Amino acid sequence: MSRHVLVLAGGLSYEREVSLRSGRRVVDALRRSGVDATVRDVDAGLLTALETERPDAVFIALHGASGEDGSLRGVLDLLGIPYVGAGADPARVAWDKAAAKAQLRAVGLPTPDWIALPHETFRELGAQALLDRIVERLGMPLMVKPAEGGSGLGAQAVRTVEELPSAMVGCFGYCDTALIERFASGADIAVSVVESALGPAALPAVEIVPADGVYDYTARYTAGTTTWHAPARLDPEIAERVAETAVAAHDALELRDLSRVDLLVDEAGDIQVLEVNVSPGLTETSLLPIAVQAAGLDFGTVLADLVEQAIKRSS
Repeated sequence: MSRHVLVLAGGLSYEREVSLRSGRRVVDALRRSGVDATVRDVDAGLLTALETERPDAVFIALHGASGEDGSLRGVLDLLGIPYVGAGADPARVAWDKAAAKAQLRAVGLPTPDWIALPHETFRELGAQALLDRIVERLGMPLMVKPAEGGSGLGAQAVRTVEELPSAMVGCFGYCDTALIERFASGADIAVSVVESALGPAALPAVEIVPADGVYDYTARYTAGTTTWHAPARLDPEIAERVAETAVAAHDALELRDLSRVDLLVDEAGDIQVLEVNVSPGLTETSLLPIAVQAAGLDFGTVLADLVEQAIKRSS
């Protein structure tokens, strides 16, 4: 029996174009696996479309708030429509990087020290005074990034005190709250976690090597600007610990179906969890499809299995 799957992509976030690319790739992969899939943007007509042309399941390929902050997932729960991915409440926690880091640390998972501050707090208490205290507390260098959002938008490594004010301004252009964390150096590693009837399992880790050393928006989505090693060039014992840490992060945030855990591994083999993404990119240069290929799996089959899993969960 062919399933009808509605793939939601686009939206109005800064990551709209990436989402559209993810959506098209998901539709193509599902169709190759025999699934009747169509893609649709998120707009004022979506609710009516979901009620009148009810799909068997929804695949959320939205990035940014609409796809990751739990609100759309809550609407789908309200309508009783199955969907692939984390539930509404866990998605809300994972979307808030500071809340997610606190939950990870509460279960003993390592993550760089941080402070999250709204733009309003800087205005009320004095930006320079706060920045001075942040440097005293966390030291240098620092990583400044939006507390909500992805694709590297608004994120900047800050290596000198003089760079910090402009990094904050750039960050606030994408989110009202900035996450400032102690900069951790080492190998950038991404681990995609995919669930089956046997539970969550880590796909081969992907090592990220951007040409200019910074994995920003351009490096993520422009062909030829980043080299990926899949599996990552890690000692087998470290690779096993990386996989275990990724699954533990997925479980700690109570996620389901799929996620991507971004980690850093230093020269001593110590691991830090940077963040967890509940709606990872699925474009031709995205990390989850690279990991699927490295595992020797078919991308469309993996997605189709997740769809079936979501439908069975709701029955």
